[in-house]
Amino acid sequence: MRCAVVVFPGSNCDRDAYHVLKNVFCLDSHYVFHEESFSPDDFDLIVLPGGFSFGDYLRAGAVARFSRVMESVRRAAELGKFVLGICNGFQILTESGLLPGALLRNKNLKFICRDVHVKVTNNRTAFTYSLQLGEVLRLPIAHGEGRYFAPWDQLKVEQIVFQYCDELGNVTDEANPNGSMLNIAGIINERGNVLGMMPHPERCCEEILGNTDGRKIFESLIAYFSWRKEHAAD
Repeated sequence: MRCAVVVFPGSNCDRDAYHVLKNVFCLDSHYVFHEESFSPDDFDLIVLPGGFSFGDYLRAGAVARFSRVMESVRRAAELGKFVLGICNGFQILTESGLLPGALLRNKNLKFICRDVHVKVTNNRTAFTYSLQLGEVLRLPIAHGEGRYFAPWDQLKVEQIVFQYCDELGNVTDEANPNGSMLNIAGIINERGNVLGMMPHPERCCEEILGNTDGRKIFESLIAYFSWRKEHAAD
């Protein structure tokens, strides 16, 4: 699996994502800068990392969507390549129209940085291929604009992949850190190859960090990619 980590001015989780792909999972990984373009066949996975692209001026992700690299990301997504947007990457994906809805200011208008629990509500995606339906993951969040919203006619229930919950898997208002509609923490496009999520799985992939729940998302993706490759000729 050949992977790209897109770097925008203000990205601050690009090295974390690259480290996990390159050193934890030993994948063929490369940085791609916002002014560059690439062929859809150059990469199998494209990661839009967290951070504050272009300072998050105007609105988080609103400027990054116009970067030259986003046209390459769009063409790759159209051809079925996997795209993972984490936090600011999720915001860029909604701003660019690759995912429906928008990320608004947190309900309490404060930046939130802490661990949360999320429940897997759709395990029929490449990103949740090895996870159980209803499985609870503990993942860190760090954002000021993470309150997901979408009009009902723009989002199907099956596109909801992760919901904020308590440690037992109960989806409650108290477990919702930012006021997202339906406690939504992550969604996928209808085709199933573009995932956006506010929690940071790349920050919890190694024992030394005290939590490895984030590994499960990358492991799922790698397992699904391998399965698809093996059955491509069937």
